[in-house]
Amino acid sequence: MIAGLYALPDLKAAVEADPERWRPLVFTNGCFDLLHCGHVRYLHTAKQLGRALVVGLNSDRSVAAIKPQPPEFPPRPIVPQEQRAELLAALKPVDGVVIFPETTATATIEVLKPDIYVKGGDYRPDSLPEAPAVRACGGRVQLVEIEIPQSSSDIIRRILRK
Repeated sequence: MIAGLYALPDLKAAVEADPERWRPLVFTNGCFDLLHCGHVRYLHTAKQLGRALVVGLNSDRSVAAIKPQPPEFPPRPIVPQEQRAELLAALKPVDGVVIFPETTATATIEVLKPDIYVKGGDYRPDSLPEAPAVRACGGRVQLVEIEIPQSSSDIIRRILRK
């Protein structure tokens, strides 16, 4: 068992049982395949917006469904979901990780009802499929500046060129 990795019902129960520990709850989500410094800085910034930070992690199946697959790339994800979850859970700003099977985090948001939903500044609130669910539960969408413009796909491209 990975410390900090929760099944969604268990995380919901933990948040409800101890709101002083978890609220205001900040939630973000992504693939985090090949974790890099841009991810770490982003998560530190997100944590500063509330008391607890939960990361929704795309499952292996959902990563494969949403990530473009150039012919020269190995199948995505590169790192299996359990390892990606363990890496995220070990990061100082992360209070919990939940793996979700869908291509968006909408269902997870509907269960957890985060106070703040965070995405990088390369997104637009009106283009986020999760935004209506966040607003419906009384939360707000917050975009944060990207300090280190980096992408896992770019890292893979650089490795393949070498």
